[in-house]
Amino acid sequence: LKQFPFRGVAEIDIGYARALCMRITYVGELGYELYIPVEQSQYVYDLITSHEDKFQLKHAGLRALGSLRMEKAYRDYGHDIDNTDTILECGLGFTCDFGKPEGFIGMEQVLSQKKKAKEDGGHRKRMAQVLLQDPDPLMHHGEVLWRNGKRVSEIRSASYGHTLGAAVGLTMLENDDPINKKWIQEGTWSVEIAGDMFPCTVSLAPLYDPKNERIKCDF
Repeated sequence: LKQFPFRGVAEIDIGYARALCMRITYVGELGYELYIPVEQSQYVYDLITSHEDKFQLKHAGLRALGSLRMEKAYRDYGHDIDNTDTILECGLGFTCDFGKPEGFIGMEQVLSQKKKAKEDGGHRKRMAQVLLQDPDPLMHHGEVLWRNGKRVSEIRSASYGHTLGAAVGLTMLENDDPINKKWIQEGTWSVEIAGDMFPCTVSLAPLYDPKNERIKCDF
């Protein structure tokens, strides 16, 4: 793993096929993505699945991926976020390379928003993770999130978090005052589902493996 670190990229051989391998994950665990030429994809699939007993491989569908990425609070462009949300509101400022020699399109605007948020004590829109405290109810999307008896936002997407032990989702918090950790901790939160109110936990950081220890194998 040290020779192939997190976010590493390399061309590898899989049998007679050549693939681009990236040590990246969308499910919150140590994982790899393979980019395979179309004409070799069936061959690579057959070769990998021929070892399913030896390595205890299992097929997993998009619903499984949706559940796992939701526990890690991974965003889905076009579903959780879109072009009406800024990169800082979405919590994706870490993807910006402000030291890039020629900068990037929109960098001045992002820096301006970053400066204003620092002066104000936070943004007025922030993406956050929502976890029900009751393991039975389900969330899908569109449920209303309440803070201290007032509507705050809607759940943009959700699934059941089997590791976290309850339904979990993502929402874009909106408030007239700055949204920060203190504001969240001082609130009493609940989600309205089919007319009933269910207490929940709200967090700006992922509730599962917030330090990426499992992804980076730092344990």
